[in-house]
Amino acid sequence: MGRPPHFSLIILILSFIFIAPIALSATFTLVNQCTYTVWPGILSGAGTQPLSTTGFALSSGDSFPLSVPASWSGRIWGRTLCSQDPATGKFTCATADCGSGTVECSGAGAVPPATLAEFTLNGAGGLDFYDVSLVDGYNLPMLVVPQGGGNCSSTGCVGDLNESCPSELKVVGGAGGGECLACRSACEAFGDPKYCCSGGYATPETCGPTQYSQVFKNACPRAYSYAYDDKTSTFTCASADYIITFCPTPSRRYDFFRNLPFIYVFIQYYHTT
Repeated sequence: MGRPPHFSLIILILSFIFIAPIALSATFTLVNQCTYTVWPGILSGAGTQPLSTTGFALSSGDSFPLSVPASWSGRIWGRTLCSQDPATGKFTCATADCGSGTVECSGAGAVPPATLAEFTLNGAGGLDFYDVSLVDGYNLPMLVVPQGGGNCSSTGCVGDLNESCPSELKVVGGAGGGECLACRSACEAFGDPKYCCSGGYATPETCGPTQYSQVFKNACPRAYSYAYDDKTSTFTCASADYIITFCPTPSRRYDFFRNLPFIYVFIQYYHTT
């Protein structure tokens, strides 16, 4: 008995219905491993479909999944030390505030200094492009880990740059007024074109790393430290979901491989004695 008419067409339509949502969207899972509440902010790129939320509270230990449409581009960051004025109802944050006056950022970006996770999904060659940027300064550790894609790498800034921030870049506050809450970029702190990669320094040939960007790079080798830090800071992946973690905890696996040279020397010494 032959196939019913249009059988192949029906199979094709059903395949598209069941497969397309997986191929055309991604899930970003935001995880808060900080000991305090973080308020993620989200800004979609120009001409890009906005996500279902642009800002919310994420308590310590909680996670939040976001469905991200195909070809989305934008940035995600974490706001800290946020509160709402009981008299006016205005919502503000001590670091990375988006200035909207509400929990939702509603199209506004982060006020520097802010650690930024930046994404362009389904870009050139169908690949996702992503990075963690300290070009606008730093306010908290962040890690981006792809899940389920092909040929992917994790990136981010796990270290606490607030502890090693040069005094002239520190944003101080807190209960005692002397705590470093965030670390400004040299561009924001001084406005000098050589730090901003602007004016006569607006090309990769004329704008290179400085003593200040190098502080960021030494602490976080895989994160952007200045505007033209592309070669070691931009990553690609094919059709992945992403876990974005605030205050990631270094894993035992990382510690193990970091200590491999010591372990090797110890084994060699033991074997020869």
